Amino acid sequence: MAQFDVYANPSESAAHGIPYVVVVQSDLLEALATRMVMPLATMKFAGKSPDKLCPLVIVNGQRLRALAHYTAPLPTRSLRQIVGNVAVHASELIAAMDVIVAGI
Repeated sequence: MAQFDVYANPSESAAHGIPYVVVVQSDLLEALATRMVMPLATMKFAGKSPDKLCPLVIVNGQRLRALAHYTAPLPTRSLRQIVGNVAVHASELIAAMDVIVAGI
């Protein structure tokens, strides 16, 4: 399980608007039983979101918004179905976390 790996959302009730989550936690913390993940929402579900806080991410050709303000830990065991990796969007995802933590 690598940083920026994308998984199917384990919450079936939320998967219609948030089909995926992306692991934003550093690989250096792989021994932990949880992973910090950022939800990836459909454009319709995300609505008008600030680009810096909710950057655009492409997963298998689908345009999604990363919802940095909903970043949360999930048990590693709940992340079962990997669907890709969005390391190409690493700088935007990290910048979104900076908005949350430092307001920049």
